[in-house]
Amino acid sequence: MPHAVLERIDTLAPEVVALQRALVAIPALGPDNDGQGETAKAELLVRTLRDMGIADIKRLDAPDARVPGGLRPNILARIPGRDASRTLWIISHVDIVPPGNPELWASDPYELKVDGDFLVGRGVEDNHGGIVPSLLLAKALLDTGTTPPITLGLLLVADEETGSAYGLGHVVREHAELFGPRDLFLVPDFGVADSSLMEVAEKSMLWLKVEVFGRQCHASTPEQGVNTLVAAADFILRTRRLHDEFPATDPLFTPPHSTFSPTRKDANVPNVNTIPGHDVFYVDCRVLPGYPVADVREAFGRIAAEIEAEHGVRVACEPVQAEQAAPATPVDSEIVRRLTPAIEAVYGVTPAPAGIGGGTVAAILRRAGREAVVWSTCEHFAHQPNERSRISTQLGDAKVMARVLFA
Repeated sequence: MPHAVLERIDTLAPEVVALQRALVAIPALGPDNDGQGETAKAELLVRTLRDMGIADIKRLDAPDARVPGGLRPNILARIPGRDASRTLWIISHVDIVPPGNPELWASDPYELKVDGDFLVGRGVEDNHGGIVPSLLLAKALLDTGTTPPITLGLLLVADEETGSAYGLGHVVREHAELFGPRDLFLVPDFGVADSSLMEVAEKSMLWLKVEVFGRQCHASTPEQGVNTLVAAADFILRTRRLHDEFPATDPLFTPPHSTFSPTRKDANVPNVNTIPGHDVFYVDCRVLPGYPVADVREAFGRIAAEIEAEHGVRVACEPVQAEQAAPATPVDSEIVRRLTPAIEAVYGVTPAPAGIGGGTVAAILRRAGREAVVWSTCEHFAHQPNERSRISTQLGDAKVMARVLFA
């Protein structure tokens, strides 16, 4: 490991602030979030990469007529290694989520606030906390004239916050030739504050809308109606048995079992003295990868049939989102073996491979047969008011990336 690279990263705290300030000032909201896309921020990043001295920069844009210019930008930048047949890909996303209620922010979400080691602003963690360390690593390599043992590849992609169809999904689908069979993939978009979590697996996801149809009537004559709230409540209670129908556990995940959580309940009638004839609620299911999502949907169908028979209602179960989990990255894969000692050396903790209930773009890579790990040091303020990250951990994460590259 060339210590000149690590030493150079240690001097780059002003670069962290400058990069974050420039990135925060450009709202990169996709059209599904009522934005104009990521082009302005992508152009800033391309200029930054060129100014660093990177020669190999490409745009892998996805057509999208909903944004000005009709394109969603995806940026590829490479610094050649001695072994050009292999690349360490560090994949971050350019888009952000809206700031939400401005009254909940202590400062302008699009103006970086520096508070000691903390940076505050929309995007400073999600996902500038991945972009900035990867740029620091690139700058340290170029500033010290260091050629890495394998190529460093940066992918800065669009559309992560709203599905990735125009981002990494487009890149993997349309530009698969970029990736070699022995390439390594690191996605710095999830982690914990002590740096110890390496995400290698995700649960399947099923969001189900359950709609119950009955007959509305006056509450003084309930026998003239069919009460959908009672039927919906019975349905919700019966979802608890799904834990018995899908009982497997996997210690890689926390919690180690599948979850079936009733969440949102829409309003039915506005007044107390009316029996409702229409109710809608939702269930969020995070299912261990070994179970097909189709089996879970069938189980909900059986509950719906029971509710119809016992309450005289009609029930419709409609998936809002359904995604079968991608294959897990093996815990003994090369990227895990490289990342583990790198984290130990920089942060003094022994990291553990783990599965999560949420979803990341790593699933796109895993479905394409790529062994990807999701890791970064996160304060877990993503999507929140007063989103924040640390200058010190962005420097630390850059040094972890460097050690992975040179392992």
